[in-house]
Amino acid sequence: MVEARDAFNYQLNYVEEFKLMDVIQVFKGSELEYTKTRYIVVNMDLSSNKLTGEITPEITALAMLMGLNLSHNHPSGNILDSIGNMKALVSLDFSDNQLSGMIPPSMAALNDLSSMNLSHNKLSGRIPTGNQLQTLTDPSIYAGNRDLCGEPLANNCSNPENPPATRSTNKYKKANGLRKVWFYLDITCGFATGFWGIIRVLAFKKQWRRNLFMIAEVTMDKVYVMVAVKISKIK
Repeated sequence: MVEARDAFNYQLNYVEEFKLMDVIQVFKGSELEYTKTRYIVVNMDLSSNKLTGEITPEITALAMLMGLNLSHNHPSGNILDSIGNMKALVSLDFSDNQLSGMIPPSMAALNDLSSMNLSHNKLSGRIPTGNQLQTLTDPSIYAGNRDLCGEPLANNCSNPENPPATRSTNKYKKANGLRKVWFYLDITCGFATGFWGIIRVLAFKKQWRRNLFMIAEVTMDKVYVMVAVKISKIK
């Protein structure tokens, strides 16, 4: 496992030391190949590197960085509130990590942000609104964070004392209870309909009544004989 702070420093040193190497970077979901590395200092792609620990605060000092991709790693902790200082960010990808806590309101100050992915983390609370964030209306940006609420997600934040996960659980319990009530009601109605249907038929069909009583009498006789034989054998 590589510590997050060391990995960030390694990436910056890589840009400085290997000027002649071709580099492939992922930016806004697309692979870009650079043959002159002086053009890639505006983008940092550290995805799928098994990074751990908290995101180092020094990275937010890269004010000219336009693309930041830390997806498919294992960083924990919160998204830094100082991320709002990265005014040049156009693309941000923190998907498939272990980030928790609330999305910092300072992200609303990223006026050039046009591509963002925070899916599949452990984020919670209300999604910030305002400025550029209002243009990012794709719910998949926040998918896989069950405790997030607010637009563009369907989870409503109107009741702060009842978080989305709790409301979803309560809603499921109510729906399940209602289904059980209807299930037993259907069984009861079906039984009552069948029973009274048979009674009504027997009331109007004399021959059927005779046949039913004969069957019942024969059955009772057979049961009586079987019981008598069993008792005689026991004695």
